[in-house]
Amino acid sequence: MKASQFFVSTLKEAPADAEVVSHKLMTRAGLIKKLGAGIYNYMPMGLRVIRKVEAIVREEMNRAGAVEVTMPVVQPAEFWQETGRFDKMGPELLRIQDRHGRDFVVQPTSEEVVTDIARQELRSYKQLPKNFYQVQTKFRDERRPRFGLMRGREFIMKDAYSFDRDQAAAKASYQVMAQAYRRIFDRFGLTYRAVAADSGAIGGDLSEEFQVIAATGEDAIVYCPQSDYAANMEKAEALPPQGTRSAASQALAKTPTPGKSTCADVAQLLGVPLQSTVKSLVLATDRTNEAGEITGSQVWLLLLRGDHDMNEIKVGKVPGLDAGFRFATVGEIEDHFGCKPGYLGPLNLRQPVKLVVDREVAVMADWICGANEVDFHMTGVNWGRDLPEPEVVADLRNVVAGDPSPDGKGTLAIERGIEVGHVFYLGTKYSRAMNATFLGEDGKPAFFEMGCYGIGITRLPAAAIEQNHDERGIIWPDAIAPFTVVVCPIGMDRSDEVRAAAETLHADLLAAGVDVILDDRGERPGAMFADWELIGVPHRVVLSDRGLKEGQVEYQHRRDAAATKVAAAEIFAFIKDRIKV
Repeated sequence: MKASQFFVSTLKEAPADAEVVSHKLMTRAGLIKKLGAGIYNYMPMGLRVIRKVEAIVREEMNRAGAVEVTMPVVQPAEFWQETGRFDKMGPELLRIQDRHGRDFVVQPTSEEVVTDIARQELRSYKQLPKNFYQVQTKFRDERRPRFGLMRGREFIMKDAYSFDRDQAAAKASYQVMAQAYRRIFDRFGLTYRAVAADSGAIGGDLSEEFQVIAATGEDAIVYCPQSDYAANMEKAEALPPQGTRSAASQALAKTPTPGKSTCADVAQLLGVPLQSTVKSLVLATDRTNEAGEITGSQVWLLLLRGDHDMNEIKVGKVPGLDAGFRFATVGEIEDHFGCKPGYLGPLNLRQPVKLVVDREVAVMADWICGANEVDFHMTGVNWGRDLPEPEVVADLRNVVAGDPSPDGKGTLAIERGIEVGHVFYLGTKYSRAMNATFLGEDGKPAFFEMGCYGIGITRLPAAAIEQNHDERGIIWPDAIAPFTVVVCPIGMDRSDEVRAAAETLHADLLAAGVDVILDDRGERPGAMFADWELIGVPHRVVLSDRGLKEGQVEYQHRRDAAATKVAAAEIFAFIKDRIKV
């Protein structure tokens, strides 16, 4: 490929609405162009990256035995109505009507349609297992699209769905996909972690996220440096504290804390560690009748240590809260506590509440909490003496660095990541809802056991950039770079020797299967180098009249601080060795 025949379009400045590095650099490097909120044109340079990502994904999916299909972007609503997701999914699901007033959706995912394929085509256990996958455009009507391709509305995704005869076979299919994903992300050349993830209402432990490690990542990844343990923050268990609770050593007292409504402020005022304070979080669950009308509510009080944060996923597994909860209203709080938020606690309640205590709080002694009176807190609070022993104790919090690892092999550390893939065991959630069955070996109908497996094709390049960039621009791994090598001739239009050497090297590399581009645009060296550093091509060869007279050219990897002189006669072999062709 020659640059004059391609389309190179770089910008000196990023658009004002670009917030994260990947959005800024993808726009400046001419990989994407914004068309509307969360909707982008994939320009030629960016499309080359996307196609390379797709090619690796397809090769490994095919190798793992998956079969490619393509399902429509626009899907009849009737399938989504069968599972109830047409109404339940919310405004992120784009609903449209055709000229006849029939309902359709613009697919964000394809569980319904692929389940319909299975119930029509897979009639016997002899046809199982089967895994269908597609690389297809998706649309989710994000309330606030941002960060370029990281959180756009239209995107490309690889989604796969496995169908099996029983749980054991489904779990085997899951493991095949989990290993295929590891091969895929290894080939991308990115630093990533496969972390255990929460499997939501379906239950079970078969759910993993694939996270590209990046300081700007939105997700917190918990791992143990001393072992293989890794999980996302939602999943990571905070183990119960070791040892027994200390004996009470302080008297219970109502202590003035004027204007101090947070645990941190109270601890600072009283000169005590934040760990000695307890925060009160008030939730509510609604009771409904058969018509779905709310007939009443139950107020819950959760107690966490002052320096800990509530984990909503864990809270949602507490019996009684597992059917759904919300934060209590100010009115509900005042009715039960007689006080506004900021000074709440479990003592001196107006009305009873259901109490749930975090594991850490359950073993605390002489702790501090709100007094249910503005400008006052209770100090020296102890279980058994001032309050009954807690009946419901659960893991309610996010882990923190230094907590013991759940596998017992060390302590936890936390880093940031960007989710780019997810493997998930679905069970019979969709097959039951859509009555998708096959005839088992016993001649009786049985529901398919399903799994789903996704990779964000267009999100992955953005994640790669968040992990691999510097002040000059993008630094692509070889596997997904728009071009692997760029040949930069200086004064090509003025020197027949430079032109001939550049075109010969370009042709030889192409013939050897190297993805190379020759910059024949006639740009000044500074502008030419700046473009390719911004675009992030990993290998650069510079040819000049002076260098060729000395029998040398210059090679520089995108990560190198300086160029390396290489004999002109050896540069072809040198490049082939560096990129392992």
